[in-house]
Amino acid sequence: MTQTSSTPDAAVLDAPPLPSLWRNGDFLRFWLGETVSLLGTQVTNLALPLTAIGAFGATDEQVGLLRFLQLVPYLGLALLIGVWTDRVRRRPVMLGANLVRLALLGLVPLLYWWHALNLPVLMMIACAVGIASVVFDVSWMSYVPVLVKGPEHYVEASARMGASSSAADVAGPGLAGVLVSALSAPVALVVDACSYAVSVVSLLLIRTPEPRPEPVEERHLWRELEDGLGWVMRDAVLRALALIGFCCNFSMITVWTMFLLYGTHDLHLGSATLGSVLAIASVGGLIGSLIARKVIARLPLGRVYLVAQSALLLGPTLIPLAAGPRPVMVGMFVLSFFTTYLGLGVAGVIIVSLRQAVTPQSMMGRMTAAFRTLLFGGGALGGLSAGLLTGQLGARGALTMAAVGSAAAVIGLALSPVVRLKELPSAPKQMASAR
Repeated sequence: MTQTSSTPDAAVLDAPPLPSLWRNGDFLRFWLGETVSLLGTQVTNLALPLTAIGAFGATDEQVGLLRFLQLVPYLGLALLIGVWTDRVRRRPVMLGANLVRLALLGLVPLLYWWHALNLPVLMMIACAVGIASVVFDVSWMSYVPVLVKGPEHYVEASARMGASSSAADVAGPGLAGVLVSALSAPVALVVDACSYAVSVVSLLLIRTPEPRPEPVEERHLWRELEDGLGWVMRDAVLRALALIGFCCNFSMITVWTMFLLYGTHDLHLGSATLGSVLAIASVGGLIGSLIARKVIARLPLGRVYLVAQSALLLGPTLIPLAAGPRPVMVGMFVLSFFTTYLGLGVAGVIIVSLRQAVTPQSMMGRMTAAFRTLLFGGGALGGLSAGLLTGQLGARGALTMAAVGSAAAVIGLALSPVVRLKELPSAPKQMASAR
């Protein structure tokens, strides 16, 4: 390819700035639907394990297995689904995934009322919901660049989606605690089913045309899988983001599951109290996502990433240190999760923006799938480890081990090439070779 002159660059510099995403109606519709859906998901994250504990007397190991089954589809299916979503339009895929999740979660209270719900059935439903979640999650991150129309808006879009996730983290656990207390855990899942209905309507209202993926004469599944994994693992920044993300998700899900078991079995905290702890602490995530753009604009990107991820990894150390009167302990729990969520709120904006900035649209689904495999694979293993370790060591001993392991991951974080970045790359890289 011949080298370009400076004229196009000058034209770009002289071009008027793109309008804010506040004026992008289709993005706002998608954002609204996803925000409501995320709120419902937070209800499910608390209601499912509490259903297992309250209705069926699930053991620590069984609660860990339930959490594992929710997330394990990301380990086995994300890469295959990523290849598929790079071949098709993403909006119909997301519509189908949300309809499936709506039906499955709406089935739980019906089975409960009919006295047909038991722990194995609950676990199968959790795994099936996890499969549908893989399909949706791999698709939406690839779909957002179609709506925002330009890398200039990637940070803004990531910040808004991060704010939605954090807002759901704030409101969801508290709402879940109240609903579980008032309606019972299985019935509370109706809220999540309704949230997916809102998301389906919002997707149906989007009018931005989604281009059909470019046709390829030959499709080779394993070659496309190799391309997706290779794209992430050959790029030093993406590789570091993925591996550190695995550690962070493993830490967060491990600690979250252990805390739920610790609070329920050892401290005998009610569902409303557990939900309130997580809801109050989640304000940190909302603050982080809201300030991320301003902080990134004023400080080197890598330095912000280092501080944010360190906060996420060091936050769990406060939980096993909590002692004294119950209000003091609860305050320490809130501070621990607040620190973790604050770091997550800032780091999440950076991570998603970097991934979108360095990946071409043709590779977006497979890149997202590779990340989802590692990130949620870490979460799945974390949930399973939490149940097993809590059963063997007790909740407090398991939390101590988890906190030490999480803090040790900061060493790898400090050596990451991401911390040396000054700013977000200006444009996606191109594929090194075409298939």
